[in-house]
Amino acid sequence: MRERLQKILSGAGVCSRRAAEKLMARGAVTVNGVTAKPGDCADAQTDDIRVDGRRIGGHEALHTLMLYKPAGVVTTMSDEKNRKTVAQLVRGCPVRVLPVGRLDQYSEGLLLLTNDGALLDALTHPRNHVDKTYQVTVRGQAQRLPGLSEPMTIDGYRIRPARVRVVSRQPDGVFVLHITIHEGRNRQIRKMCAQCGLKVLRLCRISVGALRLDPALKPGQWRELSAGEVEALRRQSGQA
Repeated sequence: MRERLQKILSGAGVCSRRAAEKLMARGAVTVNGVTAKPGDCADAQTDDIRVDGRRIGGHEALHTLMLYKPAGVVTTMSDEKNRKTVAQLVRGCPVRVLPVGRLDQYSEGLLLLTNDGALLDALTHPRNHVDKTYQVTVRGQAQRLPGLSEPMTIDGYRIRPARVRVVSRQPDGVFVLHITIHEGRNRQIRKMCAQCGLKVLRLCRISVGALRLDPALKPGQWRELSAGEVEALRRQSGQA
């Protein structure tokens, strides 16, 4: 069956549909030896489809993983600085999966990876605003904490107010917070805390939508999501 190449590459877990268009624009995709362009169609079962010379097979079974990303690991599939990547942590997965969004190098916690391009697009598209909750340990003055839940501008973008709950207060002005954000801008939590004069000591993502980090997972471990968990993510991201 002939389909748009963007859909084929997304369904094979190569990249999102938007990223596929960029690959084609730079001439990285060929069909039967001919350079493809955005909007072209192909048959994944019979055509020779390649990205940077690597052949892409037909539609694979869909896999979505929950990884407990440790601090110090970068959310990329490869790294020119030879840092440890999330791709190395999920080598046991039978298909190539891509990260759903990002966690910065020094943050830890729940990271989803999938070869389901439609789910990846739905969870990361700005219009869907899937909430994400982080457990954040900060040091600073108590009177600065309310500022985290007020409207603020990050990198020129007016973010929606976060939901903030103080979980515990420790000596020396240390607080453990649960912060729920809606957009997921680059390093958003860290930038919010910096604007409020708070120093981040530890940042761990504990949920995406209603999906919570599995307490049985240790840093660096992963598991497949159940069909019910994937379906819940589809509903929350507006897919179902």
